[in-house]
Amino acid sequence: MKTSMREALIQAATELFYADGLRAVSVDKVIEKAGTTKVTFYRHFKSKDDLVVAHLERRAEQERAGIAGAREAAAGDPDRTFQLIAQQLGTMACEQGFRGCPFINAAAEYPDPASPVRAAVDAHRTWCKTTFAEIVGPLGLQDPQAVADDLMLIRDGAMVSGYLDDAEALGASFLRSARALTRV
Repeated sequence: MKTSMREALIQAATELFYADGLRAVSVDKVIEKAGTTKVTFYRHFKSKDDLVVAHLERRAEQERAGIAGAREAAAGDPDRTFQLIAQQLGTMACEQGFRGCPFINAAAEYPDPASPVRAAVDAHRTWCKTTFAEIVGPLGLQDPQAVADDLMLIRDGAMVSGYLDDAEALGASFLRSARALTRV
């Protein structure tokens, strides 16, 4: 299946942004990697920030699909859902070339909370927290939203630990932490 030029630009940007950082990669580098022209680039994106947002939206889709798959496979069992998420986190965060959470990295490079990049980061984090609250909802916890906030903090820590730990240890730590938070 032929990839559209918009998709080729997002793919090229994703590879470059993740390897080198958002601000370090120029539009010209993305254009060169995608094998296109500036005219074509600007036909698809008004600015580099628009491309960064598209990159983050793509990464959000991937993470959301993984969590949705875990939820579906667990058939509503919160503990099983967290087991599957822990496995995914361990595998992803410890694979060759892992350079941290793209959303945490983007927030560090775009500190202005009013920027469209930060809006994309915030939207994904809100989705994650809402989803965590939905996962723990059946447990009857006193404050599922606070537990979701704590789970997000643990997820963020797992992303950082990917630089330092192996997949099995990272996944096991996430699961122990999730279980400690969700005991009724």
